Amino acid sequence: MPSLLKIKDLKVIYPLKSRTLFRSKTGKTAVNNISFELEEGETLGIVGESGCGKTTLAKAIMNVLKFNNPYVRVEGSIEYSESLNQRQDIQMIFQDPYSALNPRHTLKTIIEEPLLYCTKLSKVERELRIREIMEKVGLSSAKLNSFPHEFSGGQRQRIGIARALITNPKIIIADEPVSALDVSIQAQILNLLNDIKKEFNLSMIFIAHNLPVVEYISDRVLVMFRGEIVESGKTGDVIKNPTHKYTKELISSVPEYVAGN
Repeated sequence: MPSLLKIKDLKVIYPLKSRTLFRSKTGKTAVNNISFELEEGETLGIVGESGCGKTTLAKAIMNVLKFNNPYVRVEGSIEYSESLNQRQDIQMIFQDPYSALNPRHTLKTIIEEPLLYCTKLSKVERELRIREIMEKVGLSSAKLNSFPHEFSGGQRQRIGIARALITNPKIIIADEPVSALDVSIQAQILNLLNDIKKEFNLSMIFIAHNLPVVEYISDRVLVMFRGEIVESGKTGDVIKNPTHKYTKELISSVPEYVAGN
């Protein structure tokens, strides 16, 4: 399968806070020498503990790191397929469905916003697209003028998914999309992500710290530890035959994996 993304020797360095007028050339390396490819139609899982660099990696791919901190250094290369329009074809689903949505905006405004920036659709076309996507993610169009606080956590994450899908992207980056949800709701969202991936022929980068969740949804997995990829391969193979110490520790911390051995 052709690759949509090729990441080579990617390094992200955050500046250290300093009281001096001059900034040091040194800093904290959040992502270190990471290389991988995302193939068309696959779900690539990225698993690791909090703070290991997963979200920083996602933001680097989205090219949004410098929006919040212009002093961040990004080295290495991210090659995008010529078929990709970065602004429209790569979208993100965020971890926290409570803080990711503007509380002052209605559901319609939240979902419609990417269309205003990325497309030239008319008002009628945007309205039709919004209703179509809402149906796909299991939301009623009768709620178009409702605000985020009127929805449950699972419903808010569906809003986030709808917003990510609205531009008809080719790649979805899902950053811990179920970690803030109840277990019963997690399964619903995972099944929804699987369904829309197949229906829209999406490629997906699925970020999590929960290994069983990654196993359920991913074709391949990258294991991250302290900013580096320490193991990679087909998800089932990595779980059955881990080689790195950290991967083994991840697996041994999951009761069902231990019981299965």
